[in-house]
Amino acid sequence: MGFRFKPKQSLAVVLASAALCGAAPALAANVYGEQLEGFRYPFPLQHFTFSSQQQTLSMGYMDVKPTHQANGKTVVLMHGKNFCGATWDDTIKALSQQGYRVVAPDQIGFCSSTKPANYQYTFQQLAQNTHQLLQQLGINNAVIVGHSTGGMLATRYALMYPQQTQKLVLVNPIGLEDWKAKGAPWRSVDQWYQRELKLDAAGIKKYEQQTYYSGQWKPEYDKWVDMLAGLNSGPGHNKVAWNSALLYDMIFTQPVYYEFKDLNVPTTLMIGTADTTAIGSDIASPEVKAKLGHYNVLGKQVAKMIPGARLIEFPGMGHAPQMEEPQKFNQTLLEDLARK
Repeated sequence: MGFRFKPKQSLAVVLASAALCGAAPALAANVYGEQLEGFRYPFPLQHFTFSSQQQTLSMGYMDVKPTHQANGKTVVLMHGKNFCGATWDDTIKALSQQGYRVVAPDQIGFCSSTKPANYQYTFQQLAQNTHQLLQQLGINNAVIVGHSTGGMLATRYALMYPQQTQKLVLVNPIGLEDWKAKGAPWRSVDQWYQRELKLDAAGIKKYEQQTYYSGQWKPEYDKWVDMLAGLNSGPGHNKVAWNSALLYDMIFTQPVYYEFKDLNVPTTLMIGTADTTAIGSDIASPEVKAKLGHYNVLGKQVAKMIPGARLIEFPGMGHAPQMEEPQKFNQTLLEDLARK
């Protein structure tokens, strides 16, 4: 059972209630602001302010300089739906130590960025927002790495800005199939919203353990549950849930699957083969559910669709290999980026 922080409640009341009901305070102890205020990012957090859809928005990002001799290359890390730029922590360190400049933004609607009351979410819009950020930072060419939903966004970015995409790396991207076309049921935004309002630390941990980490759990994963649960439990609770609902609708209704064949940038797929992520599978019939989320098959299929793509598999790993086995993942990523 999880607890939501209401503006009129004190944190002490929330924690007392959790203790009385036997909840795990280590997973739900912290409450964060609407833009994740109070959560500690691994590197200095900056904000890019810009105008979009008749409103002023703020996009949080980390811009990490090389810690050793600069190699002149920039890597942009795009987070997934239930992730933030901060979850790239270990990968940022590994890249910066090898001379890369690393930019890790939080997309609008997520984490440290604005949660608009009204926003027409499209992958094109998020790609344009990111492109504007990179222009502001003076970055005209970069390696684009996208994980999970960030993989769909990275694909869209590479399709829109091929000249600015030095290389595309997709880490367990969702959207390797069209769930809707395979029979996964559609949800209305209102239905997504009601679902998202009910998120709590226990539910987040259960889902992440099953899907992200192949049923395993390590203490270092707790902070990422705390990050999401604390954001959802904070004063921005309703806005966070509403934007999450809009984003899920975007993911479900805007497939990039049919355009993988149109990519014309060097592309690598990095796939944890035990991943089963599929939007809508939780409410699909057993027959439809059985068709969805087979990353051990999907990775191979999509690698054949993308011209010249390279496939790297992590046997037995789940949806987030960069967090499940960061040392192995980061070494593999660095080796791939060094390839001519």
